[in-house]
Amino acid sequence: MRLREIEQYILDLFITKDNEHFYEESGITVRGTENIKRIGYCTNLTLDTIEESRKNNIDLMITHHDAWEFIYGLKEACKEKLLEYNISHYFNHLPLDDCDFGTNNSLIKKLGLETIERTHEEDGFFCGRIAEFKEEITFEELAKKLENILEEPVQSWKFKDERIKRIGLVCGGGGFTTDVREAVRRNCDVYITGEKVLYTIEYAKFAGVNLIVGSHTFTEVFGVESLAMKIKDKYKDIEIVRLKEEHLEAVRNSI
Repeated sequence: MRLREIEQYILDLFITKDNEHFYEESGITVRGTENIKRIGYCTNLTLDTIEESRKNNIDLMITHHDAWEFIYGLKEACKEKLLEYNISHYFNHLPLDDCDFGTNNSLIKKLGLETIERTHEEDGFFCGRIAEFKEEITFEELAKKLENILEEPVQSWKFKDERIKRIGLVCGGGGFTTDVREAVRRNCDVYITGEKVLYTIEYAKFAGVNLIVGSHTFTEVFGVESLAMKIKDKYKDIEIVRLKEEHLEAVRNSI
């Protein structure tokens, strides 16, 4: 019954649980073992992270993303492998982006920012934030600080020279021009996210807002970590393990 207890505890953490989309965006996907002693967390459910769970004797995987249906066949392959290894799996997507201890607020805290406003509403969940530094810093200092936190290179585009105080942030997939526009409308000095295409950069340049892009995976991992640590605080005997994920999206120098 331990898995069901943990499931209920997690549910009670979220004030958005009455949202009609909550259970589409979070929940148990595979019930392997019910006796949970070791929890492994990471951003993505993939065959690689499932193998990391097996190596670490994990009973319950907690991820931000479920296996993506548009990576054709992955969801079925992950379910099969989880059942083979008798590992349970829980994911939490938009509610974790929205909540006060989730993906956006966790990265904001690590950057030393103060949250000003919740933004980027999707199905009743707010997936972005406006935040400010108490004291202004340079664009270069901010980019370096983010690299140190994510432990990977970031891409950065400086489109205005002023020092940085006000930031727009969408952890993960905030690369649409509509996402950048939210930061522009709220007079941000820089927009930070985990995805980009050509249009993201061109709009940031046109609008005159600085842009910093880390990876989708590692801009979001700290929210999953925060959720896992809340479970640890509740159940003292449970061990928590951060599962290794590759920096597949990180910028690499050409050979």
